[in-house]
Amino acid sequence: MAGTPLKALVALVALLALSPQGQGAQAGSCPAMTASTPLPLPTTAASLPQEQAAGTYSGQLMPTPAGWPVRDHWCVWIEPARAAAGSAALLREQQWLAAMEAALAEWQQLLAITRVSQSDQAQVRIWRRRPPLQRLGDGRTRASNGRALLALLVVERDQRWQAEPQVEVLIGTTQAPLALQATALHELGHAFGLWGHSEHSSDAMAVHAGAQQVLRLSQRDRQTMQWLLRQSGRLQTPAKPPENPATARSPLTAPTAD
Repeated sequence: MAGTPLKALVALVALLALSPQGQGAQAGSCPAMTASTPLPLPTTAASLPQEQAAGTYSGQLMPTPAGWPVRDHWCVWIEPARAAAGSAALLREQQWLAAMEAALAEWQQLLAITRVSQSDQAQVRIWRRRPPLQRLGDGRTRASNGRALLALLVVERDQRWQAEPQVEVLIGTTQAPLALQATALHELGHAFGLWGHSEHSSDAMAVHAGAQQVLRLSQRDRQTMQWLLRQSGRLQTPAKPPENPATARSPLTAPTAD
């Protein structure tokens, strides 16, 4: 008898962690974007450390010309299911959603992340679509199951301007559920600032997938993210708001990472 309410409470807590405004969110912590404009880039790129810290792959990470695209708190939107009730398409969308939520929950153990219900509240948006073919330098094309696209913007939220990384994550639906989860775990690593790859196939951010799908962050993944969060040289908000902010938020085509 006493165990039943406890189990219900545990289930409720788990649900809130994956629901909009969950994971310890505060009211107004993810206000909607009301305007945006590209972040002015410095004429000289910031001089940032590129050493390989012990137990990490930090030397493989790529900063932007304006600094490291990281945040202490991320707001994330996941495209909801839209197919008709009872359809095979809805089942695929629900499997896709479950994989995205499982991958996000793994990153929530390390980062402050709030799920939001509206895309204009988010810095990271996860879309249920396969990335377009990528044209290589030699003219060939390459297909991928997931891709992250980064834009650097100055945005207005709650009448305040701030510099933000804005990331569009594209993940199709054709993979099996566990493969979808592994792809999402990897692409979210890029979205949260790990713009680079590990040489170890056991890491979520491996440059090449190994025989076993990686569904949990490795110790090297965790230590690399912790190293990144300690770095100075983050994006800086301009001293004054832009004079003519743009309201369109089309993602830049570069930099990207698969």
